[in-house]
This record gives sequence, structure tokens and C-alpha cells, in this order.
Amino acid sequence: MVLKSATFTNSLYELMRVMTGETAADAALPMVFKDLFRYKKEALRARISAFEKKYSMTLNEFEQACLDGRIKDPFSQEVESDNWDWDSAVTELKDTEELEQWLE
Repeated sequence: MVLKSATFTNSLYELMRVMTGETAADAALPMVFKDLFRYKKEALRARISAFEKKYSMTLNEFEQACLDGRIKDPFSQEVESDNWDWDSAVTELKDTEELEQWLE
């Protein structure tokens, strides 16, 4: 493991200390990131779930339904926007889960 030094402002250090109860930044920072990843994943899963509920299918099923005509007007602004936002949320969730592995 390569160690690098970092400087934190007093207010940022105090915020990490209060949030985690740790006085050592090298112990506090991973805890802060774990919480950040947990909240981010929850938000992304909620976005994905909202699309799955709206269309009653997964993203892969939705994309196929756009191709085979089960989704009316697949090139409408709403459907295109939903497709982009949904795909973005799925991709971001996968990326976040991969980044989270660096903390282990």
C-alpha cells in the first residue's frame, strides 16, 4: 500500500472527527467514504426502483420493449430521457460498487 500525506482544514478535520468519533484522519476518512457510498447506493437504487415501478420491468427489458414496440413512442422526449436517466443510474451504481471495493 502506498501512503500519501494530505492536509485537512481544521473545520474538515473536526467534521470527520465528530461524524466518526475518530481522531486519526486515516481511520476517519474510510468511515466517511463508506457512509458516502452507502447513501449514494441507496439513492441510486431508489432511482432505479422508481423506473422499474413506472415501466413494470428492468432496464434490459425496457430497452428490448423499446425495440419490439411494447413501449409506445420510444423516441419521445419522456421515454428517451427516462432511458438515459435509468441507464445512468444503473451505470453509476455499478461504478460506485466497484469504487467501494477499494476501501476493503
